[in-house]
Amino acid sequence: MSEQKLFPFMAYRKYAGIFSLVLIVISIASLSFRGLNYGIDFSGGTEVKITMQDSVVASDVQTILDPQFPGAKVQTIGGDTQLLVRVKADNQEAPDTIVQLIGDKFGEVIEASPQVMSASFGEEMKWTGLTAMLIALALVMLYVGLRFQFKFSVGAVAALIHDVIITLGFFSVFQFNFDQSVLAAVLAVIGYSLNDTIVVSDRIRENFRNVNREEVDYIIDRSLNETLGRTIITSVTTLMVLGALLIFGGDSLFGFSLALFVGVLIGTYSSIYVAANVLMLMAVERKDLLVTVKAEDGEEEDIPDWLNKDD
Repeated sequence: MSEQKLFPFMAYRKYAGIFSLVLIVISIASLSFRGLNYGIDFSGGTEVKITMQDSVVASDVQTILDPQFPGAKVQTIGGDTQLLVRVKADNQEAPDTIVQLIGDKFGEVIEASPQVMSASFGEEMKWTGLTAMLIALALVMLYVGLRFQFKFSVGAVAALIHDVIITLGFFSVFQFNFDQSVLAAVLAVIGYSLNDTIVVSDRIRENFRNVNREEVDYIIDRSLNETLGRTIITSVTTLMVLGALLIFGGDSLFGFSLALFVGVLIGTYSSIYVAANVLMLMAVERKDLLVTVKAEDGEEEDIPDWLNKDD
């Protein structure tokens, strides 16, 4: 019986490593010199929900506000008479000024609900978000280390750090607005990427134990080929939903959808190449995953599963 033809993923691992390194360098450079375009959640500012008597166009309102509040963000919510206005000004006079400018130009303002967030509160939110990501990564490393083996945990965490840095770098390079919804999406990317990486790692562990071959690259290639169908189906269906949200979800969901879209793309790639690449670099071996059994003389010995089968 002829052996199944495999796509040689590991034959291209050096090119994948260079590609990942280039993306990470660009991301870190952009984050260092340009930073993120923080929304008022993190930089401080004023948010006002306004209900108008008559319908208005968000872009027209933004044009009126721009001279006094540069970079103001205006979007309609729940209809053409309801506005959400965000400006990077955290003084107490900002809400009244916004309402007055809009009322003078577009007619009666029925209701206005302002919320002012200070810069110090925004700074606290940044550190809270960073802490959440670090805790998530630490727990992931612990979980994968306990479930699989230390080398697998390093590969999983490397893949997750890779995904987070590149997703943040994407927002930094193109200066998309970074707010709490985008931070939530980045944390969701960690969960998505981890799930895919664990599926691949589980198959690699199983094949190391059950396949009577010593070549590490063959074992990893076989494992990646066996999980490729599931990976493609999961990623494509997820990206279809996120694509629909990007196109039809409006401004309120744009940042969240975009972060998830980029993160899922990068996460799918990293579960194939980054985690597996780290295993190759750390020289994972069959003996790292041997099963301990009791011999007839009572001594414990490590043997692979395929040698322990009756047939």
